[in-house]
Amino acid sequence: MARRFAGTACNFLFTMADPRPNLIFILADDLGYADLGCTGARDAHNNACDVSPRLDAMAAQGLRFTRGYANSAVCSPTRFALATGRWQYRLRGAAEEPIASAHGDKVLGLPPGHPTVASLLRDAGYATALVGKWHLGYPPHFGPRQSGYEEFYGFHAGGADYFAHCDPRGRPDFWLNEEPHEEDGYLTDLLSRRAVDFVKRQSADQPFYLSLHYSAPHWPWLTREDRAESERLRGVGKHVDGGSIATYQRMIHHMDEGIGWLLDALEEKGMSENTLVVFTSDNGGERFSNNWPFVGQKMDLLEGGIRVPLLARWPARMAAGAVCATPNLTMDWSASFLDAAGVEPAADYPLDGISLLPLMQAPDWMPERDLAWRMKHREQKALIRGDWKYLQIEGIEYLFNLAADPRERANLREREPQKLAELRSAWQSWDAGLPPIPEEAKVSLVFSRNDLPQASF
Repeated sequence: MARRFAGTACNFLFTMADPRPNLIFILADDLGYADLGCTGARDAHNNACDVSPRLDAMAAQGLRFTRGYANSAVCSPTRFALATGRWQYRLRGAAEEPIASAHGDKVLGLPPGHPTVASLLRDAGYATALVGKWHLGYPPHFGPRQSGYEEFYGFHAGGADYFAHCDPRGRPDFWLNEEPHEEDGYLTDLLSRRAVDFVKRQSADQPFYLSLHYSAPHWPWLTREDRAESERLRGVGKHVDGGSIATYQRMIHHMDEGIGWLLDALEEKGMSENTLVVFTSDNGGERFSNNWPFVGQKMDLLEGGIRVPLLARWPARMAAGAVCATPNLTMDWSASFLDAAGVEPAADYPLDGISLLPLMQAPDWMPERDLAWRMKHREQKALIRGDWKYLQIEGIEYLFNLAADPRERANLREREPQKLAELRSAWQSWDAGLPPIPEEAKVSLVFSRNDLPQASF
């Protein structure tokens, strides 16, 4: 049976007479699968902890997904897919794992001429704003306002100090549109308040699209109370000499509080009912995260590097309290947002993501399709078809049944050679339809065994 990787808007739920919804996409940075209360958060003593009460409530009011996947196991490639609704591998900048310091580079970024979810919605009459992390190339050649966002308040780099508001090399990196911005305060709170301000400025006469892309809980490991630690770091480095599970979970709680402020603002404006809000992470968790029950983390195509928390709420169209096991990718939400708004993709840039709107009424909807990944780092390849997963790392092949073995500890390649060959062939066919990974593409690891010990297995 033929499998498809791509889809188009399905207009499953709406007529043209329906009011267009507001759209909010909230993206956490390096959040692990089990880092929320509703996905199993535990403290350092293995006790359940109340780290995310507002997100837990949002899950109860909408859909919680158990098989939400990031388009990549690392930051900027996922953001290319989210911005475009297409396989990130189609764009040169997304071959970087991730985009590192590329100031002035004319190639490594999201080309301004490429249609994006933001530009398509803007052109269809939506107000658009990005609050938070961009990480898709540096000015003057790239930037949020060159790719469809009418407002930008945030930073360009892959990380930011929460008090110094600088990139990991200590360079100031806080912007209001194209102008450097100075504002005292804890970055997570500043982003949350700006998102609230954007919502409060909106009118019922015009729908809006808000991208709220937090830096939390990405390093440096700083809570609201850690200004002194920020001063010690001076904004430089990857903070391999600090942090703890308690600090990390407090950072998540700060983000959760801010999301609560945003949801309250929607309620106060009378906009909650017809606003689709999606929350997820750009990849799996890092040092202090909880990816249970999965193995692997950020930079791995094991489940811990790509399966992420995923919640959606839309009271006007979605039943409350459902749990969905349909495998999906970040870029599917790009297609879903366009579909919800009744906006067609650009003819010359067909979407690779599929609309997930059928899940709003039928959470058990299960389209036949393959999810696939590739990375230069460790020559990783992966393909998921239903419960089966093909994985290759540094030339070694693995086959797992994720329903029976979500930790990927029982390699079935010898017992199921036909299934292994089937999925290997499917991955090869998918890969052949995309540009190859450029030889000059770079892999930038946050830390090595010289910084932190590496487990044997």
